[in-house]
Amino acid sequence: MAHHQFTDSERSEISILKRKGYSNRSIGEALDCSHTSIGREIERNSANGIYDPRKAKQKARLRRRYSKYQGMKVRERPKLVVYIKKKLKDGYTPEEISGRIREVDNYIPYISSKGIYKWLYSVHGQKYCHLLPKQRLKPKRRRGVKVKREMIPNRIGIEKRPVEADLRLEFGHLETDTMVSGRKTGSTSALTLLHDRKARFTRLKKIPNLKPSTNANALTKMGRKIYCLTITHDNGIENKNHEDVAESLNVKTFFCNPYSSWEKGSVENTIGRIRRFITPYPALSPQA
Repeated sequence: MAHHQFTDSERSEISILKRKGYSNRSIGEALDCSHTSIGREIERNSANGIYDPRKAKQKARLRRRYSKYQGMKVRERPKLVVYIKKKLKDGYTPEEISGRIREVDNYIPYISSKGIYKWLYSVHGQKYCHLLPKQRLKPKRRRGVKVKREMIPNRIGIEKRPVEADLRLEFGHLETDTMVSGRKTGSTSALTLLHDRKARFTRLKKIPNLKPSTNANALTKMGRKIYCLTITHDNGIENKNHEDVAESLNVKTFFCNPYSSWEKGSVENTIGRIRRFITPYPALSPQA
C-alpha cells in the first residue's frame, strides 16, 4: 500500500477527528486513504503524545529534508564509502551494513539502510549495484493491482489487519511465505517461513511439495512453538487451507492484495537473504 503525503488541510482534519474520538480507520475512510497511513502519520509526527497539525507539518518537512541528505552523507565520508564497498563485497545487504555500524562498528559514521540505497541508486554508487542481492540498478517499481483472482476461500484482506501489526507495535503478528527451488534444479521441495514483524525472528521448515495440506501442517507445527496472534499470507494456492491453520493455532489470518507481495515485505526480504546462501548470486563470487 503506497504511503500517503498529507496536505495541511488533511492534517487539520486528522487533528479535529482525532479529538472527537474517531478511529484511524474511520479517519482513513473520510480522507480516502489507508488507516495505516493515518496511524503512521500520527505516530511519527505527534509531539508529547499530542497530534498538532502545525507541528506535524514541521516534523514531516524536517524528516524529508534529512532523508534527501542521507544519500549525500555517504559521498561526504570517504571512510564510510570504503566500509560500505567492503561489506557489500563480503555479501552484506544495506540493512545488515547499517545495523552493524549501529551495533558493532561504532567508529564508522552511522548511515541508515535507506541512505545506502539512495547512494547506490545515484550516479555515485551505481557501479556497486551488482553487489546487491537482486542486482537492481534502481528501486523496483510498484505496479497497480491487477485483475482479482479468487482462489482462497473466506480470505480476509490485509486492510482489516490490526493496526498493532501494521505499525509493529507488539509481538506475535507473523508473515508467511514459501521459497521454492530454482526451475533448473528439477526439485519439488521448498521452504516455508514464519516471520515475526516486530521481533524480526524467523522460523523455517523444509517441505516436500507445495500442496495446501503440506504447507498448512508445516505452519501449524512451527506456529505452536512461537507466540502467534495473526498470520499474513499471500494468495498462493498453497495457502488454501489457511482456516485449518487459524483453527489449530487460534489465530486470525489475513491476505495481501493480489500481486502485492510487497505488503508483507519483511518475510520477502528475509527470503532474499536466505536464497543468497542456497543459490549464490554471481556478485558473491571471488571475482566480485
